[in-house]
Amino acid sequence: MILGRKVAPNGAFSTRIEFEFPPAGVSRSRQPPLTTGKGPEMAHASLVLTVIGPDRPGLVEALSRVIADHRANWLESRMAHLAGQFAGLLRVSVAPERADALAAALEALSTTGLRVIATRAADHAPPTQPRLRLEGVGLDRPGIVRELSAALAARGVNVEELTSHTSSAPMSGETLFHVTAHLRAPDEVDALRPVLEKLADELAIEVTLERESDD
Repeated sequence: MILGRKVAPNGAFSTRIEFEFPPAGVSRSRQPPLTTGKGPEMAHASLVLTVIGPDRPGLVEALSRVIADHRANWLESRMAHLAGQFAGLLRVSVAPERADALAAALEALSTTGLRVIATRAADHAPPTQPRLRLEGVGLDRPGIVRELSAALAARGVNVEELTSHTSSAPMSGETLFHVTAHLRAPDEVDALRPVLEKLADELAIEVTLERESDD
């Protein structure tokens, strides 16, 4: 906007206001941004943490306090109580210049009984293979996970996430084994289903396999 004032010979004056618009076909959003003098934001480092220690109140608070003190950001985590132990995995992002100090501070938590292993994660391309969900249930016995994982590995299937638990059968009280796995497979569901159905018959378990979205 341009503001101007013009005085006439008789002493009267008038005000002129002009607005400047970008050339035709150029949106305002494409105009050069205002500079702040801070420069481009530096990319953050990603650390994957493995955590384990005797379960007690305050473990998550101690962990999160160290992360916050180093101005890192808690992103993803999987944590659980297993046989009296607190175990978990989590991913944090932190400025590269603070990554080593954060890793050292986390490892120092071993003096409190909480062991933390920090691993710097490398950049990786997003997966392009189909994502599948496998669920299985049957009478518990040794070797179920080994047989399932061997069949998947033979077909080039990657296990991205696996959870399992046991329960009592409603009528007999026998122990049932439940497993859920999220997979990345070079083949679609129809190609893997016959292989898993054959294995399910051999293991006397029920297995379902379906395609799922990446959302």
